[in-house]
Amino acid sequence: MKNIIYLLFLFCAFSACKGEGENKEAVSKSKPKPKPVYKYGFKVADYKVILDTIKSGESFGAILDRHHVEYPKISKIAGSIKDIFDVRRVRAGKPYMILSSKDSLEEAKVFIYKNDKIRATVIDFKDSIFKAYTYLQPIKTVEKIVEGEIYSNLSNAMDSLHLNPNLTWRIADIYAWTLDFYKLQKGDSFKLIFEEKFINDTVFAGYGDVKSAVFNHNKRDLYAFRFLADSILNIHEYYDDNAKMLRSQFLKSPIKFQYRISSRYNLKRRIAYYGNRVKPHKGTDFAARVGTPIIATASGTVSESKRKGGNGNYVKIKHNATYSTQYLHMKRRKVKRGQYVKQGDVIGWVGMTGNTGGPHVCYRFWKYGRQVDPLREKLPAAKPMNKSIKPAFFDFIKPLKSQIDKN
Repeated sequence: MKNIIYLLFLFCAFSACKGEGENKEAVSKSKPKPKPVYKYGFKVADYKVILDTIKSGESFGAILDRHHVEYPKISKIAGSIKDIFDVRRVRAGKPYMILSSKDSLEEAKVFIYKNDKIRATVIDFKDSIFKAYTYLQPIKTVEKIVEGEIYSNLSNAMDSLHLNPNLTWRIADIYAWTLDFYKLQKGDSFKLIFEEKFINDTVFAGYGDVKSAVFNHNKRDLYAFRFLADSILNIHEYYDDNAKMLRSQFLKSPIKFQYRISSRYNLKRRIAYYGNRVKPHKGTDFAARVGTPIIATASGTVSESKRKGGNGNYVKIKHNATYSTQYLHMKRRKVKRGQYVKQGDVIGWVGMTGNTGGPHVCYRFWKYGRQVDPLREKLPAAKPMNKSIKPAFFDFIKPLKSQIDKN
Protein backbone atom coordinates (compact mmCIF):
# COMPACT_ATOMS: atom_id res chain seq x y z
CA MET A 1 0.00 0.00 0.00
CA LYS A 2 2.83 2.39 0.91
CA ASN A 3 4.48 1.61 -2.40
CA ILE A 4 1.27 2.46 -4.31
CA ILE A 5 0.89 5.80 -2.46
CA TYR A 6 4.53 6.66 -3.17
CA LEU A 7 4.11 5.89 -6.90
CA LEU A 8 0.97 8.08 -7.05
CA PHE A 9 2.89 10.96 -5.41
CA LEU A 10 5.72 10.70 -7.95
CA PHE A 11 3.24 10.64 -10.83
CA CYS A 12 1.42 13.78 -9.61
CA ALA A 13 4.67 15.64 -9.02
CA PHE A 14 5.93 14.72 -12.51
CA SER A 15 2.65 15.79 -14.09
CA ALA A 16 2.71 19.15 -12.26
CA CYS A 17 6.29 19.88 -13.31
CA LYS A 18 5.52 18.94 -16.90
CA GLY A 19 2.48 21.20 -16.92
CA GLU A 20 4.42 24.10 -15.47
CA GLY A 21 7.16 23.64 -18.07
CA GLU A 22 4.62 23.55 -20.87
CA ASN A 23 3.02 26.77 -19.58
CA LYS A 24 6.39 28.52 -19.44
CA GLU A 25 7.16 27.34 -22.95
CA ALA A 26 3.79 28.59 -24.15
CA VAL A 27 4.37 32.00 -22.54
CA SER A 28 7.83 32.29 -24.04
CA LYS A 29 6.50 31.38 -27.47
CA SER A 30 3.69 33.96 -27.29
CA LYS A 31 5.94 36.83 -26.12
CA PRO A 32 6.60 39.06 -29.17
CA LYS A 33 10.13 39.94 -30.11
CA PRO A 34 10.96 43.65 -29.68
CA LYS A 35 10.86 45.55 -32.96
CA PRO A 36 14.19 46.96 -34.15
CA VAL A 37 14.59 50.70 -33.57
CA TYR A 38 15.38 52.89 -36.59
CA LYS A 39 16.66 56.47 -36.51
CA TYR A 40 16.92 58.47 -39.73
CA GLY A 41 16.53 55.23 -41.67
CA PHE A 42 19.36 53.37 -39.88
CA LYS A 43 18.98 50.36 -37.57
CA VAL A 44 20.29 51.69 -34.25
CA ALA A 45 21.39 48.27 -32.94
CA ASP A 46 24.00 48.03 -35.70
CA TYR A 47 25.93 51.08 -34.48
CA LYS A 48 27.27 52.89 -31.48
CA VAL A 49 25.15 56.06 -31.29
CA ILE A 50 26.77 59.36 -30.24
CA LEU A 51 24.63 62.46 -29.66
CA ASP A 52 26.30 65.84 -29.29
CA THR A 53 26.11 69.56 -30.15
CA ILE A 54 28.52 71.52 -32.33
CA LYS A 55 30.71 73.72 -30.14
CA SER A 56 31.82 77.24 -30.98
CA GLY A 57 34.77 77.11 -33.40
CA GLU A 58 34.33 73.38 -34.02
CA SER A 59 34.50 72.14 -37.61
CA PHE A 60 33.09 69.14 -39.44
CA GLY A 61 36.63 67.84 -39.92
CA ALA A 62 37.51 68.17 -36.23
CA ILE A 63 34.39 66.23 -35.24
CA LEU A 64 35.10 63.33 -37.61
CA ASP A 65 38.78 63.30 -36.66
CA ARG A 66 37.76 62.93 -33.02
CA HIS A 67 35.69 59.93 -34.06
CA HIS A 68 38.58 58.18 -35.81
CA VAL A 69 38.08 59.22 -39.44
CA GLU A 70 41.40 60.11 -41.08
CA TYR A 71 41.84 63.52 -42.74
CA PRO A 72 42.36 62.23 -46.33
CA LYS A 73 38.95 60.53 -46.08
CA ILE A 74 37.39 63.63 -44.48
CA SER A 75 38.65 65.71 -47.41
CA LYS A 76 37.15 63.25 -49.92
CA ILE A 77 33.81 63.26 -48.08
CA ALA A 78 33.66 67.08 -48.06
CA GLY A 79 34.57 67.29 -51.75
CA SER A 80 32.12 64.65 -52.96
CA ILE A 81 29.07 66.15 -51.20
CA LYS A 82 29.84 69.89 -51.60
CA ASP A 83 26.98 70.43 -54.10
CA ILE A 84 24.48 69.09 -51.56
CA PHE A 85 25.98 70.12 -48.22
CA ASP A 86 28.78 72.60 -47.53
CA VAL A 87 30.54 71.21 -44.46
CA ARG A 88 32.04 74.67 -43.76
CA ARG A 89 28.57 75.95 -42.84
CA VAL A 90 27.93 73.78 -39.80
CA ARG A 91 26.76 76.14 -37.07
CA ALA A 92 27.61 76.17 -33.37
CA GLY A 93 24.68 75.09 -31.21
CA LYS A 94 23.24 72.65 -33.77
CA PRO A 95 22.75 69.07 -32.52
CA TYR A 96 24.16 66.15 -34.45
CA MET A 97 24.26 62.35 -34.32
CA ILE A 98 27.16 60.07 -35.22
CA LEU A 99 26.74 56.37 -35.97
CA SER A 100 30.01 54.55 -35.32
CA SER A 101 31.14 50.97 -35.73
CA LYS A 102 30.61 48.74 -32.71
CA ASP A 103 34.11 47.25 -32.83
CA SER A 104 37.11 48.48 -30.84
CA LEU A 105 37.91 51.21 -33.43
CA GLU A 106 34.49 52.92 -33.06
CA GLU A 107 35.06 54.69 -36.38
CA ALA A 108 32.31 57.10 -37.48
CA LYS A 109 30.25 55.78 -40.41
CA VAL A 110 27.37 58.27 -40.63
CA PHE A 111 27.10 61.95 -39.64
CA ILE A 112 23.61 63.40 -39.18
CA TYR A 113 23.30 67.20 -38.93
CA LYS A 114 19.97 68.34 -37.50
CA ASN A 115 18.94 71.46 -39.44
CA ASP A 116 15.74 71.83 -37.41
CA LYS A 117 13.08 69.67 -35.77
CA ILE A 118 11.87 68.33 -39.12
CA ARG A 119 14.90 68.36 -41.45
CA ALA A 120 18.27 66.69 -41.05
CA THR A 121 21.20 66.29 -43.45
CA VAL A 122 22.48 62.71 -43.53
CA ILE A 123 26.09 62.15 -44.64
CA ASP A 124 26.68 58.45 -45.21
CA PHE A 125 30.31 57.40 -45.74
CA LYS A 126 30.26 53.83 -44.47
CA ASP A 127 30.81 52.50 -48.02
CA SER A 128 33.19 53.53 -50.79
CA ILE A 129 30.52 55.78 -52.33
CA PHE A 130 29.78 58.80 -50.12
CA LYS A 131 26.20 60.11 -50.02
CA ALA A 132 24.48 63.19 -48.60
CA TYR A 133 20.74 63.80 -48.59
CA THR A 134 17.96 65.49 -46.64
CA TYR A 135 15.92 63.37 -44.26
CA LEU A 136 12.45 64.57 -43.28
CA GLN A 137 10.90 63.37 -40.04
CA PRO A 138 7.44 61.79 -40.43
CA ILE A 139 5.00 64.61 -39.65
CA LYS A 140 1.42 64.42 -38.44
CA THR A 141 -0.69 67.47 -39.31
CA VAL A 142 -3.57 68.42 -37.03
CA GLU A 143 -6.19 71.07 -37.71
CA LYS A 144 -6.81 73.49 -34.87
CA ILE A 145 -9.41 76.20 -34.26
CA VAL A 146 -8.82 79.04 -31.79
CA GLU A 147 -10.68 82.21 -31.01
CA GLY A 148 -9.71 85.17 -28.91
CA GLU A 149 -10.58 88.71 -27.92
CA ILE A 150 -8.46 91.84 -28.03
CA TYR A 151 -7.83 93.47 -24.65
CA SER A 152 -4.68 95.42 -25.54
CA ASN A 153 -3.09 94.14 -28.77
CA LEU A 154 -2.88 91.08 -31.02
CA SER A 155 0.43 89.81 -29.60
CA ASN A 156 -0.93 89.70 -26.04
CA ALA A 157 -4.15 88.04 -27.23
CA MET A 158 -2.18 85.33 -29.07
CA ASP A 159 0.16 84.86 -26.09
CA SER A 160 -2.84 84.31 -23.81
CA LEU A 161 -3.86 81.42 -26.10
CA HIS A 162 -0.31 79.94 -25.78
CA LEU A 163 0.36 80.41 -29.50
CA ASN A 164 3.86 80.78 -30.91
CA PRO A 165 4.86 84.28 -32.12
CA ASN A 166 5.47 82.78 -35.58
CA LEU A 167 1.71 82.39 -35.96
CA THR A 168 1.16 86.01 -34.89
CA TRP A 169 3.53 87.15 -37.64
CA ARG A 170 1.74 84.90 -40.13
CA ILE A 171 -1.63 86.45 -39.29
CA ALA A 172 -0.08 89.93 -39.51
CA ASP A 173 1.20 89.10 -43.00
CA ILE A 174 -2.22 87.88 -44.14
CA TYR A 175 -4.01 91.03 -42.95
CA ALA A 176 -1.17 93.49 -43.63
CA TRP A 177 -3.11 95.24 -46.41
CA THR A 178 -6.59 95.30 -44.90
CA LEU A 179 -6.20 95.73 -41.16
CA ASP A 180 -4.15 98.20 -39.13
CA PHE A 181 -3.20 96.21 -36.03
CA TYR A 182 -2.46 99.43 -34.14
CA LYS A 183 -6.09 100.43 -34.52
CA LEU A 184 -7.51 97.26 -33.02
CA GLN A 185 -9.88 98.09 -30.18
CA LYS A 186 -10.73 96.42 -26.91
CA GLY A 187 -13.55 93.99 -27.65
CA ASP A 188 -12.47 93.20 -31.22
CA SER A 189 -12.30 89.45 -31.71
CA PHE A 190 -10.84 86.86 -34.06
CA LYS A 191 -11.10 83.21 -34.99
CA LEU A 192 -8.43 81.17 -36.78
CA ILE A 193 -8.36 77.76 -38.45
CA PHE A 194 -4.80 76.55 -38.98
CA GLU A 195 -2.57 73.47 -39.01
CA GLU A 196 -0.08 72.33 -36.38
CA LYS A 197 2.69 69.83 -37.15
CA PHE A 198 3.89 67.13 -34.75
CA ILE A 199 6.71 64.61 -34.75
CA ASN A 200 5.79 61.27 -33.14
CA ASP A 201 2.39 62.75 -32.24
CA THR A 202 3.86 64.77 -29.36
CA VAL A 203 6.79 67.00 -30.41
CA PHE A 204 5.55 70.32 -31.81
CA ALA A 205 7.25 71.02 -35.15
CA GLY A 206 5.68 74.29 -36.24
CA TYR A 207 2.64 75.52 -38.08
CA GLY A 208 1.25 74.46 -41.43
CA ASP A 209 -1.22 76.49 -43.47
CA VAL A 210 -3.59 79.07 -42.04
CA LYS A 211 -6.73 77.85 -43.82
CA SER A 212 -9.08 80.64 -42.88
CA ALA A 213 -9.51 83.49 -40.43
CA VAL A 214 -11.93 86.20 -39.45
CA PHE A 215 -11.41 89.42 -37.50
CA ASN A 216 -14.38 91.27 -36.08
CA HIS A 217 -13.21 94.90 -36.09
CA ASN A 218 -15.54 97.90 -35.71
CA LYS A 219 -18.46 95.44 -35.80
CA ARG A 220 -17.38 94.25 -39.24
CA ASP A 221 -16.19 90.75 -40.13
CA LEU A 222 -12.96 90.67 -42.15
CA TYR A 223 -12.55 87.19 -43.64
CA ALA A 224 -9.45 85.53 -45.09
CA PHE A 225 -9.55 82.25 -47.04
CA ARG A 226 -6.48 80.55 -48.48
CA PHE A 227 -7.11 79.56 -52.10
CA LEU A 228 -5.17 78.62 -55.24
CA ALA A 229 -6.69 80.72 -58.02
CA ASP A 230 -3.83 80.43 -60.52
CA SER A 231 -2.62 76.87 -61.01
CA ILE A 232 0.11 78.01 -63.42
CA LEU A 233 1.80 80.30 -60.87
CA ASN A 234 0.93 77.74 -58.15
CA ILE A 235 0.83 80.44 -55.46
CA HIS A 236 -1.88 80.43 -52.81
CA GLU A 237 -3.38 83.80 -51.93
CA TYR A 238 -5.88 84.99 -49.33
CA TYR A 239 -9.28 86.28 -50.38
CA ASP A 240 -12.25 87.68 -48.49
CA ASP A 241 -15.75 86.20 -48.65
CA ASN A 242 -16.46 88.19 -51.83
CA ALA A 243 -13.44 86.75 -53.69
CA LYS A 244 -11.46 89.98 -53.32
CA MET A 245 -7.75 89.42 -52.81
CA LEU A 246 -6.49 90.69 -49.44
CA ARG A 247 -3.07 91.47 -50.81
CA SER A 248 -2.55 94.91 -52.32
CA GLN A 249 0.31 96.03 -54.52
CA PHE A 250 1.72 98.04 -51.58
CA LEU A 251 1.91 97.38 -47.86
CA LYS A 252 0.59 100.10 -45.58
CA SER A 253 3.78 100.35 -43.57
CA PRO A 254 7.51 99.59 -44.00
CA ILE A 255 7.55 98.20 -40.43
CA LYS A 256 5.47 95.24 -39.28
CA PHE A 257 5.06 95.78 -35.55
CA GLN A 258 5.91 98.17 -32.74
CA TYR A 259 5.84 101.45 -34.60
CA ARG A 260 3.89 104.70 -34.48
CA ILE A 261 3.47 107.43 -37.07
CA SER A 262 5.42 110.28 -35.51
CA SER A 263 5.07 112.71 -38.43
CA ARG A 264 2.89 112.67 -41.50
CA TYR A 265 3.35 114.06 -45.00
CA ASN A 266 2.92 117.83 -44.55
CA LEU A 267 4.03 120.54 -46.97
CA LYS A 268 3.58 123.31 -44.35
CA ARG A 269 5.22 121.65 -41.35
CA ARG A 270 7.46 123.63 -39.02
CA ILE A 271 10.49 121.59 -38.00
CA ALA A 272 12.27 122.28 -34.70
CA TYR A 273 15.47 120.70 -36.05
CA TYR A 274 15.63 123.55 -38.61
CA GLY A 275 14.86 126.40 -36.17
CA ASN A 276 11.08 125.98 -36.33
CA ARG A 277 11.04 127.19 -39.94
CA VAL A 278 8.44 125.99 -42.42
CA LYS A 279 10.03 123.16 -44.33
CA PRO A 280 7.89 120.74 -46.37
CA HIS A 281 7.97 117.19 -45.02
CA LYS A 282 7.38 114.96 -47.99
CA GLY A 283 7.60 111.69 -46.11
CA THR A 284 5.78 109.72 -43.43
CA ASP A 285 7.86 109.02 -40.31
CA PHE A 286 7.41 105.62 -38.65
CA ALA A 287 9.06 105.76 -35.22
CA ALA A 288 10.53 102.49 -33.96
CA ARG A 289 13.44 101.22 -31.93
CA VAL A 290 16.94 101.22 -33.41
CA GLY A 291 17.52 97.92 -35.17
CA THR A 292 13.87 97.27 -36.07
CA PRO A 293 13.71 95.62 -39.54
CA ILE A 294 12.54 97.83 -42.42
CA ILE A 295 10.70 95.98 -45.20
CA ALA A 296 10.00 96.74 -48.86
CA THR A 297 6.35 97.76 -49.19
CA ALA A 298 6.23 96.34 -52.74
CA SER A 299 8.38 94.27 -55.06
CA GLY A 300 10.85 96.05 -57.32
CA THR A 301 14.48 96.83 -58.17
CA VAL A 302 16.76 98.82 -55.87
CA SER A 303 17.65 102.02 -57.77
CA GLU A 304 19.72 103.61 -54.96
CA SER A 305 21.39 102.27 -51.82
CA LYS A 306 23.83 104.72 -50.23
CA ARG A 307 24.49 107.32 -47.55
CA LYS A 308 23.92 110.96 -48.48
CA GLY A 309 23.60 114.16 -46.42
CA GLY A 310 20.48 114.58 -44.30
CA ASN A 311 18.97 111.37 -45.67
CA GLY A 312 21.63 109.31 -43.93
CA ASN A 313 21.64 105.67 -45.01
CA TYR A 314 18.78 105.16 -47.40
CA VAL A 315 17.36 102.80 -50.01
CA LYS A 316 15.17 103.68 -52.99
CA ILE A 317 13.18 101.05 -54.90
CA LYS A 318 11.65 101.39 -58.35
CA HIS A 319 8.49 99.27 -58.51
CA ASN A 320 7.36 100.09 -62.05
CA ALA A 321 7.13 103.07 -64.43
CA THR A 322 4.70 104.79 -62.04
CA TYR A 323 5.79 104.13 -58.46
CA SER A 324 9.00 104.27 -56.39
CA THR A 325 9.52 104.22 -52.62
CA GLN A 326 12.36 105.53 -50.46
CA TYR A 327 13.45 104.61 -46.90
CA LEU A 328 15.65 107.09 -44.98
CA HIS A 329 17.82 107.28 -41.82
CA MET A 330 18.71 103.58 -41.69
CA LYS A 331 21.22 102.29 -39.19
CA ARG A 332 22.42 99.84 -41.84
CA ARG A 333 21.38 98.87 -45.36
CA LYS A 334 20.91 95.25 -46.40
CA VAL A 335 20.44 95.57 -50.18
CA LYS A 336 22.54 96.84 -53.07
CA ARG A 337 21.76 98.88 -56.19
CA GLY A 338 20.38 96.70 -58.97
CA GLN A 339 19.12 94.01 -56.58
CA TYR A 340 15.53 92.77 -57.00
CA VAL A 341 13.54 92.61 -53.77
CA LYS A 342 10.16 91.09 -53.04
CA GLN A 343 7.38 92.69 -51.05
CA GLY A 344 8.09 92.10 -47.35
CA ASP A 345 11.86 91.52 -47.77
CA VAL A 346 14.04 93.18 -45.13
CA ILE A 347 16.05 95.96 -46.82
CA GLY A 348 17.64 97.57 -43.75
CA TRP A 349 17.24 98.49 -40.09
CA VAL A 350 15.89 101.56 -38.27
CA GLY A 351 18.56 104.01 -37.19
CA MET A 352 19.34 107.71 -36.66
CA THR A 353 21.69 108.52 -39.55
CA GLY A 354 21.43 111.90 -41.30
CA ASN A 355 19.24 114.71 -39.96
CA THR A 356 16.95 113.14 -37.40
CA GLY A 357 15.94 113.82 -33.83
CA GLY A 358 15.11 110.21 -32.95
CA PRO A 359 15.06 106.65 -34.33
CA HIS A 360 12.61 106.28 -37.21
CA VAL A 361 12.32 105.52 -40.91
CA CYS A 362 11.16 108.34 -43.16
CA TYR A 363 9.07 106.62 -45.82
CA ARG A 364 8.76 108.52 -49.07
CA PHE A 365 6.38 107.60 -51.86
CA TRP A 366 6.95 108.67 -55.47
CA LYS A 367 4.32 108.71 -58.24
CA TYR A 368 5.42 109.69 -61.74
CA GLY A 369 8.58 111.21 -60.21
CA ARG A 370 6.70 113.39 -57.71
CA GLN A 371 6.51 112.75 -53.95
CA VAL A 372 2.94 112.17 -52.69
CA ASP A 373 1.26 111.14 -49.44
CA PRO A 374 0.93 107.31 -49.45
CA LEU A 375 -1.76 107.44 -46.76
CA ARG A 376 -4.00 109.49 -49.08
CA GLU A 377 -3.21 107.67 -52.30
CA LYS A 378 -5.65 105.16 -53.69
CA LEU A 379 -3.07 102.47 -54.20
CA PRO A 380 -3.46 99.83 -56.90
CA ALA A 381 -4.80 96.45 -55.83
CA ALA A 382 -3.27 93.15 -56.84
CA LYS A 383 -4.60 91.35 -59.91
CA PRO A 384 -8.23 90.30 -59.20
CA MET A 385 -9.50 86.74 -59.37
CA ASN A 386 -10.58 85.56 -62.80
CA LYS A 387 -14.38 85.53 -63.07
CA SER A 388 -14.36 81.95 -64.34
CA ILE A 389 -12.68 80.81 -61.10
CA LYS A 390 -15.15 82.45 -58.73
CA PRO A 391 -17.79 79.65 -58.71
CA ALA A 392 -15.10 77.15 -57.66
CA PHE A 393 -13.89 79.58 -55.01
CA PHE A 394 -17.36 80.03 -53.47
CA ASP A 395 -17.84 76.24 -53.39
CA PHE A 396 -14.43 75.86 -51.76
CA ILE A 397 -15.00 78.38 -48.97
CA LYS A 398 -18.59 77.33 -48.18
CA PRO A 399 -17.62 74.66 -45.58
CA LEU A 400 -14.75 76.82 -44.26
CA LYS A 401 -17.04 79.80 -43.72
CA SER A 402 -19.62 77.58 -42.04
CA GLN A 403 -16.89 76.20 -39.78
CA ILE A 404 -15.49 79.61 -38.84
CA ASP A 405 -18.94 81.17 -38.32
CA LYS A 406 -20.03 78.37 -35.98
CA ASN A 407 -20.41 79.52 -32.38
